[in-house]
Amino acid sequence: VQLQASGGGLVQAGGSLRLSCAASGGTFSSYVMGWFRQAPGKEHEFVAAIGWSGLITKYADSVKGRFTISRDNAKNTVYLQMNSLKPEDTAVYYCAAGSSIVEVTTTPGSWGQGTLVTVSS
Repeated sequence: VQLQASGGGLVQAGGSLRLSCAASGGTFSSYVMGWFRQAPGKEHEFVAAIGWSGLITKYADSVKGRFTISRDNAKNTVYLQMNSLKPEDTAVYYCAAGSSIVEVTTTPGSWGQGTLVTVSS
């Protein structure tokens, strides 16, 4: 499956952004989807994951209550709504796909190109 993230940009602290990730070349509804991020000089960090039907979600503690992951299987797209953004959320955000929540939260089988989110203080 090929993944393409979009929607990044520059936002002030406290603001919101919605990231999108369009998938192609696979059966989207069969994939568990997720988001990771990588801040400058840091390792990749798991952000959120969502099961096939959208009923199961998982979040990193650092974004719980502020970020919401969702998916539209008819549009082969997964979203990340980011509210109450903080400067420490600044990173390149990547979408990822895999066959299970465990896989997607640790070592996803597929990665997309990232989109840069910059949060100014």
